[in-house]
Amino acid sequence: MDRRAFLAASGAAAFAAGVARADAPSAIYERLLDEMLALSPEAATSLGLDAGGRAGLKHRLDDRTPAHRLNLYDPVIDALPTLAGLPVGHAPEAAIERDTVAWLAEAMRPFRSFPYGAIGGYAYPVPYAVSQLTGAYQALPDFLVSQHVIATAEDAQAYLDRLAAFPRAVELETGRLRADVGRGGVLPDFIVDRTIAQLRSFQTDQIGPKGGMAASLAHRAAAQGIAGDWGAQAQRIVDGPLAAAIARQLAAVETLRPQARTTAGVGPLPEGEAFYSACLKFHTSTNLTPEQAHELGVEQVKQVSAEARAVLDAQGVTRGTVAQGIKQLWEDPSWRFPNTDEGRAALLDFISGLEADMKARLPSVISHMPKTPLEVRRVPVANELGAPGAYSQSGSLDGSRPGAIYFNLHDTGDWPRWATPTTAYHEGYPGHHLAGSISNETTGIPTLFKVLSFNAYNEGWALYAEQLADELGAYDALPLGRLGRLQGSLFRACRIVVDTGLHARGWSRERAIDYLIENAGETAEDARREVERYCVWPGQACGYKIGHLEFLRLRALAKARLGARFDLKRFHDTVLRHGSLPLTVLGQAVEAWIVQGG
Repeated sequence: MDRRAFLAASGAAAFAAGVARADAPSAIYERLLDEMLALSPEAATSLGLDAGGRAGLKHRLDDRTPAHRLNLYDPVIDALPTLAGLPVGHAPEAAIERDTVAWLAEAMRPFRSFPYGAIGGYAYPVPYAVSQLTGAYQALPDFLVSQHVIATAEDAQAYLDRLAAFPRAVELETGRLRADVGRGGVLPDFIVDRTIAQLRSFQTDQIGPKGGMAASLAHRAAAQGIAGDWGAQAQRIVDGPLAAAIARQLAAVETLRPQARTTAGVGPLPEGEAFYSACLKFHTSTNLTPEQAHELGVEQVKQVSAEARAVLDAQGVTRGTVAQGIKQLWEDPSWRFPNTDEGRAALLDFISGLEADMKARLPSVISHMPKTPLEVRRVPVANELGAPGAYSQSGSLDGSRPGAIYFNLHDTGDWPRWATPTTAYHEGYPGHHLAGSISNETTGIPTLFKVLSFNAYNEGWALYAEQLADELGAYDALPLGRLGRLQGSLFRACRIVVDTGLHARGWSRERAIDYLIENAGETAEDARREVERYCVWPGQACGYKIGHLEFLRLRALAKARLGARFDLKRFHDTVLRHGSLPLTVLGQAVEAWIVQGG
C-alpha cells in the first residue's frame, strides 16, 4: 500500500470510528462539516460559521500543508464508506442528501492520485498551486478586507493572527509550486507572466504605508471604537515576514520562466488526460467525455448563433457574421460608460438599478424571496488583470454579511449598456445571489448542504436565470438587451468548445482566443483573460451551458408529465430548496417531486 492509499484508508477508518455511535445521518453530516471547516477556516468565515463553538476558526487560515493538498475534500472522501452504509428507506430527502455527498466524494477521489495540483479559489481542483487565479497571495487580501468581520477587539486580534499566518501560507505554496514543477507540473509561459505581474501588483498595493490590508484593519477598528494600534501592527507583519515571503515566491515564479511550456492545456502534463476528465466530471457533474462535451458545444454554438442572427436582423444589423454584428455594437461608443472614475460610478449605479427592478419582478415566479441584502461592488483594482469579468460572493449563513456581486471595471468598454443587464441577472437577481440566499435561509436541511457547492448547478441556474429574466419581460424596454442574453448564452457554448479544445485537443492559447473573438464577438482583451482563466481552472467553463440545458430539460420534463398541475413557482422551489446539487441528483429531486404530483 503506497502512502496516499495508507492515508486514505487511515482517514476513512478515523471518520468511521468517530461516527460509529451516531444515531442519525444528521450527526454524521454535522461531524463531516466540522472536519471540513477545521481544514478550511476561510470557508467558515465566508459562510458566517466562525462563531460560537467554532470561534477559534476565525484566527486561522486554511490548511495548505502537503498532507492536506485536497483541503476540505479530504474528510468527504474519507467518509465515503460510512455514507455507503447510510439507510435512506423510501425517503427522497434522505436519499438526496446521502447521494449528494457520496457523488462529491467519488468525484474528488481521483485527485488524490495525481502528482501535482491543489484546491484553488472557489474550492476548485486546479493544476497549479500558484497562478494568476490561485494562491494565498491572490485570495487572502480581498478575503480579509471583505469577509473577515471586525466588530470587537477579539475580531481585530483574529485578523492579526490570520495576517501573521499569511507568510507561512505563501511559503507552503511556493514549496508546492516547486515540488509540482519537479514532478512535471510545468506552467504555460503566459500564466507565468501573468502571475509575475499579479505578484508585483500585490507588492505595490499591500506593502508600504498605504497597504490595503493594514489600512482596512485600522479603519474598521476605528469605526467600531476599538482602541489599539491595529493598523501599525498589521503593517509590520505585511512589510516584514509577508513581504519577504512574497519576494521569495516572486523569485521562484521568475525562475520558472525559462522552463515554462508554450502549450496551454493540461494535456501535456503527467496524466493530463485523466486529470482533465476528472475536472470535467467535477465541474459538469455528468459523465460526458471531453469529446462528447466538445460536440455538444459546437452544436449549441450553431443553435444560439441562429437565434442571435434573428435579433440582429430585427435591429437592422444585417451585415457580416453574428460575431461581427456583436462586435460592431460592442464598439459603438453610444452604449458605453466613460472609462473614468465617474463613468465607473455611473456603471455601478446602473447595475444597482437593474437589480432593484428585477427583485420587484421575481415574486411572480419565486414563492419566498430571500432577506439577504445585495451589494454591487468593483473588483479590487489589484486583482483586475487576472480576475474574471464578474463574480458573486454569497452572504454569510448567519445573515451578518450581505451578498455581493463584483464587476471588473479595468475597462468600462467591457460593459456596454445593452450587454450588462444579462451579467447583472446572472450574478445577482435571479441568479447566484437569489439561489445562494434561498439555500442559506432555508430551514430544515443540515448546514452541510448549504456549504457544498456544485459548479454545473450554480452556473447552470445562473444562466437559466438570464433566460428567466427575459421571460419576465426585463428586456421589453430594451430589445437589444435580448441580444445581450443570447450573446451570453453563445459565449457559454463557445466556452465548452474552447475549454475542451485547450485541454483535450491541444489547442493553443491563440487559437482559443481567436475562436472566442470569431464566434462570440469577444474583444481581444476579454477573450485573452477568459482563455487564461480556463487554462488554470480546467473544466469549469463547461458547467454553465451544460447546467443550463439540464435546468431547461427538467422544466420541460415536469411540464410534460404534470400538465395542468405544473406550477413554475413550485418547480423553482424544488430545484432551489435543497441547496447546490450534482446534476444527477438534481434530476432525482425533480423526479421525486413529479411522482408526488407536483
